[in-house]
Amino acid sequence: MKARKILCILSVLTMAMSTGACNSNTELFKTSTESSTTTSTAEHSDDTPANYEDSGELVPKINAVSRPETNNIWNSLKGITADEAINTFDVAEGAIAEEDVAVESPHAETSSSPYFTADDDIIAGDWYDDDYKDDIQVQPQAGLLTAGVWNDNDNWGFFTNLVNNDKITIPEQYGLKPTNRVEVTVTDKNTKPVVNAKVKGFTDKGELVWTAVTDKNGTAYLFNGDKILDLEIESQGKTVKESLRIDMVEVHNDEQTIMKTSNTKITVIFDGDGKNYQQTEIMFVVDTTGSMGDELMFLQSEFTAIAEEVGTENTRFSINFYRDEYDDYTTKRYPFSSNIEEIQKKLNSEYAAGGGDLPEAVAEVLDETINDGGWSDESVKLMFMIFDAPPHNDKAQVLESAIKTAAEKGIRIIPVVSSNSDRDTEIFGRSAAIMTGGTYIFLTDDSGIGSSHLEPIIGEYKVEKLYDIIIRTINEYKQGDISVTDKEEQVSENSDNSSIEQ
Repeated sequence: MKARKILCILSVLTMAMSTGACNSNTELFKTSTESSTTTSTAEHSDDTPANYEDSGELVPKINAVSRPETNNIWNSLKGITADEAINTFDVAEGAIAEEDVAVESPHAETSSSPYFTADDDIIAGDWYDDDYKDDIQVQPQAGLLTAGVWNDNDNWGFFTNLVNNDKITIPEQYGLKPTNRVEVTVTDKNTKPVVNAKVKGFTDKGELVWTAVTDKNGTAYLFNGDKILDLEIESQGKTVKESLRIDMVEVHNDEQTIMKTSNTKITVIFDGDGKNYQQTEIMFVVDTTGSMGDELMFLQSEFTAIAEEVGTENTRFSINFYRDEYDDYTTKRYPFSSNIEEIQKKLNSEYAAGGGDLPEAVAEVLDETINDGGWSDESVKLMFMIFDAPPHNDKAQVLESAIKTAAEKGIRIIPVVSSNSDRDTEIFGRSAAIMTGGTYIFLTDDSGIGSSHLEPIIGEYKVEKLYDIIIRTINEYKQGDISVTDKEEQVSENSDNSSIEQ
């Protein structure tokens, strides 16, 4: 019986692990629409047609590319108890006699950890021959998770058409309204972007509505744009004011009401300079409830490689974890640090457990990390939020305030939405990314790891390794590394300015 059981275990594990490895190298183009091409919509802002079939936009279809849920024995071994591991083996064999199924591990209750890892007694237990121990161990493997990436701000006409035509619904219970956007691009007199300028939007009564920080392209996004009539841009001690008022006037009871369009797009010429930030701060916020074993293992396996790839002497990292009320902890936070080894140790000490219901402590961790995360004033700020469940429904005010503060500080929220997520979780993540100038990342089924991943309602995208997407995303936001051409231009400009002053 022992020999047959071991052969079955080895066969199932070998087949499952080889499947995941093969799928991890896949590099495909996927689309959740009926068309094979995507029309660029970055220019569409004010005059978005109600019928986007006539405007050349793609008409999204939910899960047009269906992917069956993957039953991967490799995944099922992570984050389970010793007894559950034995039952998994028994079920996988499928041909074990009834009396064999009742066999239990003598180490089930004495294991050094309640979770199944390579160090637990279950691995080296005497219920199978030690000769097979190395073959059965299931180790975390880097580079397997696959993902896609999408930027709604870069495809704004596409997104607004989804909303206007009820293809997606913004969940009101989370307090985020990623519509009525004002896109402000700030340039100097030579059309060069003014980086890290603060852009403020005011009502006609001078009340501040929204504040955002321009990115490396000089662009900032303001929301609640239907209330904004005036802009104020601040950078390096200078301020420029601009109006969004238009000539159209509506008359009500002999009183004139100034009208303006929503989804406004404007370029402001700023008589001054921006400032490139040399420092980059990268924060990982990770849901560690029971369903997040794959994603936590990914970060544990690849954090050091990511940090070494993108890190410089001007790069700091922070890791933060959260679960939910009544778990071992609600939030667990660590300060920014450049000590990669110490951060890795903290990561390795975490495991996935708890949860139990769908909503998790998303609002709580965002409130704490955004308002009290230890961010520097002058830094590129990136928050990767790795999660698979939405916030609680009664946290709208907390979430709205946190996202508004993130936009004001220039914290770019980059969701990484994982397996078993629902549509509200997707739209919540996309909303947080839109309103803070971030990017939306989502895991796919192509790796063969974990439960089924929800197909987002977007246009065409490319399936890549999650590791590659994270590296590229960080590099796209970084400002400190200046190219040789840019350095030569700066030297030339500084020389010219010195000559004029003399």
